[in-house]
Amino acid sequence: MLAVTCTSQSADDPLSGLTVGERPDPTVPEGWVRVHLKAAALNHHDLWSLKGVGLAADKLPMVLGCDGAGVLDDGTEVVVHAVITSPTWTGDDTLDPKRTLLSELYDGTLAEQVVVPARNVLAKPKDLSWEEAACLPTAWLTAYRMLFTQSGLKPGQTVLVQGAGGGVATAAIALARHAGMTVWATSRDQDKLAKAREIGAHEVFETGARLPGKVDAVLETVGKATWSHSMRALRPGGTLVVSGATTGPDPSADLNRLFFLQLRVVGSTMGTREELGDLLRFCAATGLRPLVDDVRPLADARASFERLAEGKVFGKLVLTT
Repeated sequence: MLAVTCTSQSADDPLSGLTVGERPDPTVPEGWVRVHLKAAALNHHDLWSLKGVGLAADKLPMVLGCDGAGVLDDGTEVVVHAVITSPTWTGDDTLDPKRTLLSELYDGTLAEQVVVPARNVLAKPKDLSWEEAACLPTAWLTAYRMLFTQSGLKPGQTVLVQGAGGGVATAAIALARHAGMTVWATSRDQDKLAKAREIGAHEVFETGARLPGKVDAVLETVGKATWSHSMRALRPGGTLVVSGATTGPDPSADLNRLFFLQLRVVGSTMGTREELGDLLRFCAATGLRPLVDDVRPLADARASFERLAEGKVFGKLVLTT
């Protein structure tokens, strides 16, 4: 089968370890299923793997990819949930201490085939295209959990989304707008601010700019570069939900503000199988669709990775088989 594989790792030149070529078809363990992928989407997780973060060198070569949609051997149309839990785990998928993502211990979705536990596939809504469905299981699911499980936000309240343009931030803007929230977004890039308005942001601001008021919650994926701004943006009793730190994990804690204003800081990562099902139904019912920046054949994966590495993306990069 054709696959996109991490064959070596380099923090300085991550794409040097990217290989697009033939790999053996996967075998299907008992209790697992084979998905013949129709589409798969890239995430920054794939780039981090090539840099040597989160993917152990002794697991190479590893097929990359967390997002995907396709058909089972019997033709059933499915979306893949990327969080692989322990066989005996029964709680929240994201809290299993032995959980892993596809492309960390098990080959991922940037291939013509992938095998996953049978519980890790969900029915694809017929109204979603393959490309749209393939965008949902990672960045969109992460945003969904941040908004609807972790933030405590209600319709009519105001949310600030830092770093408009990233996959999670883009999803959060669209989801929050469709859920009846007032959405503010930030970016250093004027084009990305304009696009943030197009997909649902009510107001947009330069990163770090003084805001016209306080917000009920902030969704934070940027990290060190925006952390202080996020803390200052919150109303007393507000919530900061964090699911990433692309600019570094060492922000000032700002403890005086944290305890004096009784702020809540909540970590969030990925999402559960049940939340992915809710997200699929939400999109089907509301007509909301993920923003797809670019679609290319799987064989042209390197071009998509180059765009991801340049950071010139707004929405999702999709590969099709």
